[in-house]
Amino acid sequence: MHESLSGIVLAGGTGSRLYPLTKVTNKHLLPVGRYPMIYHPLMRLREAGIERVAVVTSPEHMGDVVNLLGSGRALGLDLTYRVQDKPGGIAQALGLCENFAGGKPFLVALGDNILEDDLVEEVEVFRKQKRGARILLKEVPDPERYGVPRFEGDRIVEITEKPKKPASKYAVTGLYFYDAQVFDFIRTLSPSRRGEYEVSDLNSAYVNQSELTYGVLRGWWGDAGTLEGWHEANQLSRHLVYPDLSSQQEAST
Repeated sequence: MHESLSGIVLAGGTGSRLYPLTKVTNKHLLPVGRYPMIYHPLMRLREAGIERVAVVTSPEHMGDVVNLLGSGRALGLDLTYRVQDKPGGIAQALGLCENFAGGKPFLVALGDNILEDDLVEEVEVFRKQKRGARILLKEVPDPERYGVPRFEGDRIVEITEKPKKPASKYAVTGLYFYDAQVFDFIRTLSPSRRGEYEVSDLNSAYVNQSELTYGVLRGWWGDAGTLEGWHEANQLSRHLVYPDLSSQQEAST
């Protein structure tokens, strides 16, 4: 697999589950700990050596996101922006980045995922993977809220989105490694019952080709997309400091 990975951070959507906090702002700009929410995935990519990153957001919030992040230089990043005109799901947002990816592998992070672990080891594991995809899992008490893998031995054989009867205690977190064939899979997708192009369908396409591997997060993980999750993420990350970001901020003042 090619040595260099780029990154994609998805920060679109309406933020309806956090309303009215999101009435006048994108949820990814809300504070989590000492940083705006979107800083967390961006800094996890940065510390893993991924500096070239595309940020996807909605047209009504693009100005605010660009005002916050700019070119990315102050964060040690080289940022590109893509507009998702209408909320159509993670896979649709990802499809906007095909030219950005340039036929090379990349890491996708949902903008509301907050995690304790760094991603250095996982990036290295994926770099050594010949092809395919890799997803990161976390054992959770309420897997029915997420995409849930079913295992046979140590292999994932199925992923079900928000199952009523989860096949395991693991949630698929919002961190996905893909090779370039993901864009071919995106073109074959149909909208789900929610009217969205689901990332679980993408991951299932890799499962069907026996090209999906996985890692398990050791530290805490938070999905800040709901009010409860946002409060929990603020508690979990209240002492979290990114040294790279602190030094960048000091250098710019």
